[in-house]
Amino acid sequence: MISWYWSRGFKLFLLFTVIFGLIAVLVAYNYTAAFDERIIHFVQSGESPALTSAAKALSLVGSSRIVIALSLVIMAALFLFFKHRLELLLFLWVGVTSNLLNTILKNWFHRERPNIHRIIEETGFSFPSGHSMAAFSVYGALTFLLWRHLHYSAARVLLVAACFLMTAVIGWSRIYLGVHYPSDVIGGYAASCAWLILSIALFESFRSYLKRHKE
Repeated sequence: MISWYWSRGFKLFLLFTVIFGLIAVLVAYNYTAAFDERIIHFVQSGESPALTSAAKALSLVGSSRIVIALSLVIMAALFLFFKHRLELLLFLWVGVTSNLLNTILKNWFHRERPNIHRIIEETGFSFPSGHSMAAFSVYGALTFLLWRHLHYSAARVLLVAACFLMTAVIGWSRIYLGVHYPSDVIGGYAASCAWLILSIALFESFRSYLKRHKE
């Protein structure tokens, strides 16, 4: 069982790592410039006060303050009400290491933020998007943990759809607000997906190991 989890998880981890690597190479050599500019112009073409307010709200949902607050609430629930200490460790691991990974990658690539049409101001480097990575990591880990306790297919489909929609609109908000290139967002998703899959594979392997040794 351990080798099965590891084998499948590790293959998916390698796949998304390669995808991120390809995106990173394209970004490093500025091959995404035309793509990024077209998408930014398309997303911002419908600019309006209502959309700007919505984008700012969604961007806030993906910010470190909200993500940290949500993480603390989820960890408290896992520990106090459900007694899921191993799941608590997984959630804590994914949240902390994903943020650390984003910092390392940003400092490695040193990509400046777009200057096409910035609606809000942001500091720091651009690639990969921290909001996209945080959203994918936290909401992805939460989806995985909840999935394991849902027994109806419809509930699982709704859960995955909600996670996908949440991460997608947070990524859209960063492009709309002019603080990230589309390639920043896609790269953030790829990097976070790779790390989340590896973390889940390790978690399942460790959980199976503990279960085997208790029997």
